[in-house]
Amino acid sequence: QVQLVESGGGSVQAGGSLRLSCVVSGIIFGNNAMGWYRQAPGKQRELVAAITRSDSTSYADSVKGRFTISRANARNTVYLQMNNLKPEDTAVYLCAAGFLRPTDFWGQGTEVTVSS
Repeated sequence: QVQLVESGGGSVQAGGSLRLSCVVSGIIFGNNAMGWYRQAPGKQRELVAAITRSDSTSYADSVKGRFTISRANARNTVYLQMNNLKPEDTAVYLCAAGFLRPTDFWGQGTEVTVSS
């Protein structure tokens, strides 16, 4: 059974930081690309950051320079460090995994609220 469990969400003021974690089980973590998505109320789900099996990273323009995705294969964990948070970053953040693209397996999400 594949499981992705996110943690680290919460409420912060604008300019603050949060670090999200996603622990994965049931798949060979190192063989999968990983991604963090977010979904805000009334908006489409968007890919915020992704990291390939070879540690290449990519980011949405809206978070470049503020968010950093990383992975620890020995811990089956992917992280999202979020700095200089803005109210528009408020959303449910979901972790995802996939062999080619992070779209095959999904977590339940962790909520991030940024107040101005």
